[in-house]
Amino acid sequence: MLFFIFLLVTLAVTGLYAFLAPAVTVWRVLGVALLAWLGANLLLVLLFVVNWLFLPRLGPDEGIERQRPLSRWIVTNGARWLCGYAGVKVTLSGTEKLPDTPFLLVSNHRAGFDPLVAIGWLGPWNIAFISKPGNFDIPLVGLTTRHAGYLAIDRDNDRAALKTILRAADYLKRGVCSIGIYPEGTRNRTDAPLLPFHAGSFKIAQKAGVPLAIVCMRGTDRVLKTPFFIRTPVYLDVLDVLDAETVKRMKTVELAEYARRIMEEDLKK
Repeated sequence: MLFFIFLLVTLAVTGLYAFLAPAVTVWRVLGVALLAWLGANLLLVLLFVVNWLFLPRLGPDEGIERQRPLSRWIVTNGARWLCGYAGVKVTLSGTEKLPDTPFLLVSNHRAGFDPLVAIGWLGPWNIAFISKPGNFDIPLVGLTTRHAGYLAIDRDNDRAALKTILRAADYLKRGVCSIGIYPEGTRNRTDAPLLPFHAGSFKIAQKAGVPLAIVCMRGTDRVLKTPFFIRTPVYLDVLDVLDAETVKRMKTVELAEYARRIMEEDLKK
């Protein structure tokens, strides 16, 4: 959405210049269009920086009491902005199944655009993802996302990983945000439809007593393989939502097996 707003602003400014300027040439119109486009994008970058400057610094193991609304807005719209540049065309299905209360979302993971699409197009459900620690070392991005509810998990350190799981459950209990995870644990770069699932990640929903939303994404692995001037269709399907009682009653292995089975069925489309 933000990408297209910038495009509309650019067209409006360029049109006004072409209509009002006393001496119009093709090169001047193109120059005004370029400046308008760069200016619109620069405003977003400046907003990102200004917000970051006023954010309280957090220790490595420190969580948040509540989300910063501006940080959440920047992360959500920044994701859509990047997808707009990449020519991503998203088709949603099944979102009517998603609850209005916090929930745990699990999804497959084929490409770097998976979280961007989920963050951008599931924005109304306020989902923050658990991600690898390296993503939080990115200047400006790390602190902004942490204040939007995002959490780092070190899967090579069981004690640190448990702390993240408990913090995610705490965020869900307190209604800070919904939480998204990739039970495969990492991006799937193989020819197999899915990597083995880490059943322990489903404990988050059980500990928090919240529903489990099972999502499958298709097409994100083709985004960077498609010429920039051609839009890439990407599909985000909400396959099922298990209520909190069902999640609590089932074993984590059973939840993982069920989620994996219906994702595999969706990936055959």
